[in-house]
Amino acid sequence: MSHFHFFDQRLETLPREQLRALQTERLGRLLREMSANRFYAAKFAAAGLRREEILTLDDLQKIPFTTKSDLVADQAAAPPYGTLLSYPLSRYTHLHQTSGTTGRPLLWLDTKEDWADSWLRCWGFVYRGAGVTENDIIYFAYSFGPYVSHWAAIEGARNMGALTIAGGGLSSEQRLRAILDRRCTVLLCTPTYALHLIEVARRESIDLRSSAIRVTIHAGEPGASVPNVKRAIEDGWGAHCYDHAGATEVGAWGFGCEARTGAMHLNETDFFFEVIDPATLRPAAEGQRGELVITTLARPGMPVLRYRTGDLVEMVTSPCACGRTLARIQGGVIGRADDMLIVRGTNLYPSAIDNLVRSLPFILEYEVEIRRVSGMDDLRFRIEAADLPSGDPAQTLVEAFRAQFNIRIGVECVPAGALPRYEAKARRFKRIPDPPLSERL
Repeated sequence: MSHFHFFDQRLETLPREQLRALQTERLGRLLREMSANRFYAAKFAAAGLRREEILTLDDLQKIPFTTKSDLVADQAAAPPYGTLLSYPLSRYTHLHQTSGTTGRPLLWLDTKEDWADSWLRCWGFVYRGAGVTENDIIYFAYSFGPYVSHWAAIEGARNMGALTIAGGGLSSEQRLRAILDRRCTVLLCTPTYALHLIEVARRESIDLRSSAIRVTIHAGEPGASVPNVKRAIEDGWGAHCYDHAGATEVGAWGFGCEARTGAMHLNETDFFFEVIDPATLRPAAEGQRGELVITTLARPGMPVLRYRTGDLVEMVTSPCACGRTLARIQGGVIGRADDMLIVRGTNLYPSAIDNLVRSLPFILEYEVEIRRVSGMDDLRFRIEAADLPSGDPAQTLVEAFRAQFNIRIGVECVPAGALPRYEAKARRFKRIPDPPLSERL
């Protein structure tokens, strides 16, 4: 439909068989470009596989999966960049790293071509999907550290022709003033930080709903696809909230669209996607929950083939109301395969807990301590809460969990400002290690 924006409408609306032909062509080009890649030469040799045997997308099934632990071990064995480079080091122009929140950070290099033809191109899909154009004024509430998402986001917007404003090195109050004073129309930050800015605005008597912000775009955590988190952001900012997804080692692979169906499009023009059962490693049926596996098709400098992301998704290929034929993941990224909690026999992901907590607007911030009790996870919440006209905030949260999940939790109310606020990925869930055996006897 004419009122939807596209980055490349022809490619985004290709019939599925033509899209698959495009992916096959790009895969062949990628494999030729990475002929000097020692990491995959070793991986192919270990599997008894020759590169020339990979002719179709179905042939990818012959290639062993790549995991983050593979990449970390490779960089540890051949520091600093490992053996994944397809070209001489002199050809690379951009260096970034992962956050390292789950272990040793990965260093990642891009060539000038990969930066323009992969990162900036993929951000074009993210912006156009959310209806952002060259006429927008985009504010980036990022620290601009060594993380690729910050730099790719701002350069992608400049590449599109939009006016960009970097918010690094400023307090939340200064960022809010800049957003209002510069009449910014688009905000980029994590979902958690968007909620924090709402909290700061209320404290400073700033009316965000009267600002020029019309679109907010978020990544780094599942929040923007979690219904009650999304609703809280939209209510606080008076804007439409969009989710997108990416990873340092892959690229910006997913984006929301103006049809606002609650699903996220997969950028199948630049990546090939599989969904597998994380237990059996077999392909999951369409719409079945599984782990997302990504092959880069347009980033040969440091490519990844069949990369296990750890992200749980439900992928469908039916066309979207926006007209795109690209596959979608329903509800965005549901959670991480290794983040599932078993609480008194109930399987829970942090995103489901976040959705419940954000349905209770009196809770300003929270964190969760996770302890193992009798072989199962036990949850204890610490919350900052506004006063209720009647009732106890802690007891209200306890009852909400009992009603929705039929589990019992512990809740402690703490003073305002006692809990940390996050600009980058939130770390609200803290696993408390078991005490030493001597203390348990």
